[in-house]
Amino acid sequence: MLSSVRIVSFLPSSTEILYSIGAGSQIVGVTHECIFPDDANTKPRVINSSFDSTKMNSREIDEKIADLMQSGSDIYTINDEKLRKAKPDLIISQGVCEVCAPFTKEIDRATSILGYKPDILVLDPHDLDDILVSIMDIAERVERVTQGRKLVVALQQRIDNVRMRVGPRTNRSGSIFHNKKDSNNPRVVCIEWINPLFTAGHWVPQMVEYAGGINGLSSHGQPSRRIDNIDVVMKFDPDKIVLMPCGFDIDRTLREAKTVESDEKWKSLRAVKNNEVYAVNARSYFSKSGPRTITGLEVIAKIINPRAFEDIKVPADSFTKLRLL
Repeated sequence: MLSSVRIVSFLPSSTEILYSIGAGSQIVGVTHECIFPDDANTKPRVINSSFDSTKMNSREIDEKIADLMQSGSDIYTINDEKLRKAKPDLIISQGVCEVCAPFTKEIDRATSILGYKPDILVLDPHDLDDILVSIMDIAERVERVTQGRKLVVALQQRIDNVRMRVGPRTNRSGSIFHNKKDSNNPRVVCIEWINPLFTAGHWVPQMVEYAGGINGLSSHGQPSRRIDNIDVVMKFDPDKIVLMPCGFDIDRTLREAKTVESDEKWKSLRAVKNNEVYAVNARSYFSKSGPRTITGLEVIAKIINPRAFEDIKVPADSFTKLRLL
């Protein structure tokens, strides 16, 4: 008999995972960002953002969050009535980033509102391997181990398919390289925020490496890195730039990209001059540590080596090339 645990998800990726393993009906509360799959939109919103970011640009959002954190104010607000009505047995949250989704502070507040301490599962994935582990952590907690294993196996096969197609990377002499500077593979910078400039961390550098690129300016498993001077990007001089502002879809990313188009240093970058700048749907395939992150890996692979991955199908809304010149 399957578990009847009542679940509140403080994390869009855990909501996706729960649906993917057949536990969507057990969800009794979600956040305002839990919009996939469609049925998630029918669930009570127990958490919302304290401000409307849809009407703000990147700089304004960054400044607002900085102000809230400095003053100790809330980034996320809990709907007390909806949370009490949900009566969760389990709350799933995350420990990766206090800006991207409800964090430990919200868990403490939720426990206080409820008047009892539900079971708490805190996910802390930093790369693709951790994401697969998170799926099994959730599956075990809600007694869906068989479904979790099936999902993990399917996702791992897709990861392996990308890695096998890339094969060992070689230098100009044809031997397997050990120093990134000796590689013929394209240098790639993934931009997680445009203004101010952040390069993407956590699982994104691993994606780039698995897809055959040389990741620049951020490290596998480490947080995103703020770049205060574009000269750092100029020194690396990437062959390809991927714009993936956290939580943005392609249309919003394209609007944000216009803010740097007139910058002379930006225009001097190799990737820009060669029209090798791409916008991806970060909201769906990169920002959230769920099953669709593997689609993000396939998107990166098609960007880095379109010929080798031509036959891999990705959603139409997943990426586009910018026409800057």
